[in-house]
Amino acid sequence: MKDMRLPQGYRPLLSIYETQKAIDLGNRLFADKLAGALRLHRVSAPLFVAVSSGLNDDLNGLERAVAFDINGVEGDAAVVHSLAKWKRFALKRYQFHVGEGLYTNMNAIRRDEELDSLHSAYVDQWDWEKIITREQRNVEYLKKTVCSIVDALFETQSFLRTVFPQLNVLPQVSTDIAFVTAQELEDLFPGKTPKEREDAFVKDHPTTFLMGIGGALRSGKPHDGRAPDYDDWDLNGDLLMWDSVGGRSFELSSMGIRVDEESLARQLKLAGCEERRELPFHRMLLNGELPLTMGGGIGQSRVSMLLLGKAHIGEVQSSLWDEANIQAAEKAGIILL
Repeated sequence: MKDMRLPQGYRPLLSIYETQKAIDLGNRLFADKLAGALRLHRVSAPLFVAVSSGLNDDLNGLERAVAFDINGVEGDAAVVHSLAKWKRFALKRYQFHVGEGLYTNMNAIRRDEELDSLHSAYVDQWDWEKIITREQRNVEYLKKTVCSIVDALFETQSFLRTVFPQLNVLPQVSTDIAFVTAQELEDLFPGKTPKEREDAFVKDHPTTFLMGIGGALRSGKPHDGRAPDYDDWDLNGDLLMWDSVGGRSFELSSMGIRVDEESLARQLKLAGCEERRELPFHRMLLNGELPLTMGGGIGQSRVSMLLLGKAHIGEVQSSLWDEANIQAAEKAGIILL
């Protein structure tokens, strides 16, 4: 369902050009803070991968990748949905060690995204992945990593507020993180939809990490869909923040500890996708040829919206919009890039 909530009387805190300056500064600073906190090294990443490789992320399993042929290359290529699997393969290729990782500026096209004030067909995010030990495959290590990401976000906001004092009217990013499972959220709000549960909880807990997404809850339905072959559904989550401008919660990051041999086999069976076992990436993982990792994606445009107090994602990124978004933005006095 489209989320076209644009606040009445909204006025951007920064001009269009100030917004561009703040985006550039914030992106560079946050990337440095994130890399330092998690011991990450920047690498280049593909815009597209071979369809036959099995490296593309299936997201909820329904989204169509943008596919095309390349002159002289056998088989089709597909624009990435995310780099969840590619990053794990890259860690092996770069010969990184335990405790080290990579990050990259990932750009993608999601043609089936329902366009609204939070979603566009263009994706820009920091994708990161690091090697961990088997002993670190636990909830406490996941929580510790979430705290490091939130600290980097807090420090970035604090600096931006010194450069652009008008941003001080926005609430400060809370480093008091509420950790809650999808099952606990369902138990708290059994009559609400997953999005309604998130809004109800995050309104009172403005920085929330929602854990355990992908598997069926006691209601018989998952909180949200997750591909079975990247996150371990018991060791993943979404970083949710309260958007004071739009009066809603939104997801800044989807992340988690990745599947090992056992959890991959189990989740492929649960999802009815056991044929993927024969794909190159999956064979390597099941044979123990890939490192144990954790990682995620952090939305660059979402971070800019939060830190700069923007009401529509089209204020911080250039994309194509349908007529409903164009008209709603014009009515609210919002200029879409």
